[in-house]
Amino acid sequence: MLGLILLFFIGKWHYTLAEEFNKNKWLFAILGIVVYYGGIMIGAFILGLLSVLFDFEEVLELPEIVLGLIALPIGLLATWAFRVILKKSWSKTKIVDSEMLDDGMI
Repeated sequence: MLGLILLFFIGKWHYTLAEEFNKNKWLFAILGIVVYYGGIMIGAFILGLLSVLFDFEEVLELPEIVLGLIALPIGLLATWAFRVILKKSWSKTKIVDSEMLDDGMI
């Protein structure tokens, strides 16, 4: 249940950002959630790879709740980074004023 509340707030966070820049709101709300799960999957892969490479296999025997708590900040970091990238990208786009283009013609 708490996971659904977290997904709601991640979606709302990206929804309001897309609304601010007049982009497709629902697309970026869903993409924010997808990036959250993608970050968890990539973080789990890296954690498993590091535990095998450094012979620290006790990580693989941790309870599921502990692994979930480890994955939570990784997913939140991924969705935060996605939001920062989107915000920087969208704030760089300039709106061309048609009157400014016509000023040089007169």
